[in-house]
Amino acid sequence: MRILKQLLVRLSDSLLSNVQPAFQSRTATRHTPDLKLVSHNPNPVPAVPSPSSRGSSATLGHAESIEEALLRGESWFLSHQNKEVGYWVAELEADTTLTSEYLMLRRFMDRVDPERERKAMQYLIDMQLDEGGWPIHVGGPSDLSASVKAYFALKLCGVSPDEPFMKKARELILERGGVVEANVFTKITLALFGQYPWRGVPSMPAEIMLAPQWLYFNLYAVSYWSRVVIIPLLIIFAKRPLCHISQDQGIDELFVQPSSQVDYSQVSPFKKDGVLLSWRNFFVWIDAVLKLYEMYPMQSLRKRAVKKAETWMLEHMQGEGGLGAIYPAMANSIVALQALGYSADHPQIVKALQEIEALEVYAPSRDRGSQKGTLHLQPCVSPVWDTALTVDMLVERGLKPDHPSLLRAASWLRSRQTDRVGDWIISSPNARPGGWYFQGENDWYPDVDDTAAVVIALAKLETELPADRDDAIRSGCEWALAMQGSDGGWGAYDKDNNRLIFNKIPFADHEALLDPSTADLTGRCLEMLGTLGYDRTHPAVEPALEFLQREQEANGSWYGRWGVNYVYGTWCVLSGLRAMDIDMSSPWIQKAVVWLETVQNHDGGWGESCESYADTATAGQGESTASQTAWALMALLAAGASDSISVVRGVNYLLRHQRQDGVWDEPFHTGTGFPRVFYLRYHGYFKYFPLWALAMYRNIKMNGQSRADELRIATQAARRHQPKNL
Repeated sequence: MRILKQLLVRLSDSLLSNVQPAFQSRTATRHTPDLKLVSHNPNPVPAVPSPSSRGSSATLGHAESIEEALLRGESWFLSHQNKEVGYWVAELEADTTLTSEYLMLRRFMDRVDPERERKAMQYLIDMQLDEGGWPIHVGGPSDLSASVKAYFALKLCGVSPDEPFMKKARELILERGGVVEANVFTKITLALFGQYPWRGVPSMPAEIMLAPQWLYFNLYAVSYWSRVVIIPLLIIFAKRPLCHISQDQGIDELFVQPSSQVDYSQVSPFKKDGVLLSWRNFFVWIDAVLKLYEMYPMQSLRKRAVKKAETWMLEHMQGEGGLGAIYPAMANSIVALQALGYSADHPQIVKALQEIEALEVYAPSRDRGSQKGTLHLQPCVSPVWDTALTVDMLVERGLKPDHPSLLRAASWLRSRQTDRVGDWIISSPNARPGGWYFQGENDWYPDVDDTAAVVIALAKLETELPADRDDAIRSGCEWALAMQGSDGGWGAYDKDNNRLIFNKIPFADHEALLDPSTADLTGRCLEMLGTLGYDRTHPAVEPALEFLQREQEANGSWYGRWGVNYVYGTWCVLSGLRAMDIDMSSPWIQKAVVWLETVQNHDGGWGESCESYADTATAGQGESTASQTAWALMALLAAGASDSISVVRGVNYLLRHQRQDGVWDEPFHTGTGFPRVFYLRYHGYFKYFPLWALAMYRNIKMNGQSRADELRIATQAARRHQPKNL
């Protein structure tokens, strides 16, 4: 009944708005001589119609409207490409936690910049919710840990606790259980300022650094991001540096009961399971034993461990991206070096701080009456990812492989391929370098998702087929294939990084310590193989298909680890299956199609909140967004549903919401750092993905296939005629 009702609503919406399908079927198109698409050329973009005319029934759904939308978007991207080297990059926005931590870091270093501090304070004030706390994603509820960090950062900067907005924040924090219920990383940060006792923080002895790789628990058994964050923390835990602050700057008022009266063995994250025997309880007991050792450590062993951690950290800080090229690790490296006695003007610390400062974003204040402006921190930058996906979009749009913008982009992407043997060699000793990373530079840590995305983009520009005759493309593909897990899927940075039991240790209260295989990355790798002309006879394919069938949700969707959430995962998987020439009419695939159509919003778009990671009942539910609408459209188009009324309504949603300059607005976080903990708002997602979806729709309706399909078929033909010795 629910499906029937929604279908009737959609049909009614279509009739009431008098919206015509954007294109007739391929056969009907041949009988419409006046329906012509504008081929790509460098002519000026036509005049942009007013928003009211773009949303009228007179223009919606016609080929001209889509072509005008694509021309506007193309013009925007060509004008925003980096003119010197050819990449595209957009802001990568997180939440307030990084900015709060940045204020604390500069205080810890005694490197307070009044102008930076004032702007960062304004940002925190602007981002506070009416209820008093701070969220970790737009539209979400107050998060206790984010709120504690923001409150403390503001007090450090001299904000009075008597300010009305501080009172509201304090009341909310206390209602949620106070600071003792905050997460582990918040407590570690507070301990550096004497605001939380180290005994209330899970133990992380430096001696872990000495654990051999054959031991079940070692630092190469956790994810890349955990490794680069933890190793500096081992030094910090061993040295326990302290930044002295005045009592007025402290946060005693955030404890429900005085800190001296708290039994820290009974608060988060040390709360035990309700059952007597469980892995959770076992690890809590182990932590208690480690705390006893911390009181009387073996000094010779401790010294060796700290030295090894220092050596590892300095080695991995080489280059221009900072440790791990992500803010938390970069900040921890500064604190660790200072704890070891490095002076504030030591070249390594100066360099690390400069790399962090490069992540600053300055913007106007949301308070229109304020002329102060704001400052917030990105967790990292994303030029490799943004550039690869923008190339995909422009190719689908119709730019030729020899277009100057695409040639510059391809040249820059090739310059980012890493030839360093990174940490991945531990889990995949037979792999050879050749991957790509996410950031501007992160040689130690290429990842499967970026590597596959870059290979796909470069392959679409390659004129000598099959594309993996090209050394860079071939080595990238080989590196990604070597990272395939024993379960048939792919994780991001390491192979078989799936010892999920580690998520039970008290330190891992965020449950994001590991990097197991996921459906979205597996779909991307299948798309990579298909783009290179391989079919399901390739030895990597059948295990991947079996993995995807096991991972499919009961409702037909797939989980999205790196994008929010089931809409994203379903798009990645269906794109991969399409590229492998899988029968898209198969029941298990059509089940995904039905799910996508069922969760379409009444306005024709798709949306999904970050809350779906915590509550699967909300999968596919949320306010419509440009990026998620584009993912749903491309998923449906990949599944062969181009004639679906859902697709027509989705296309019209995008046309109605395009800005005059050719791109879209989107306030929500639709990218994922760590599910339930850390989300990302890619400012590029709501720009290139909608254009990609519109171009794909246009090509399928006019030519019967997408440009990606056309290129893939040509590559498959070239591979069939390839000499056996190549």
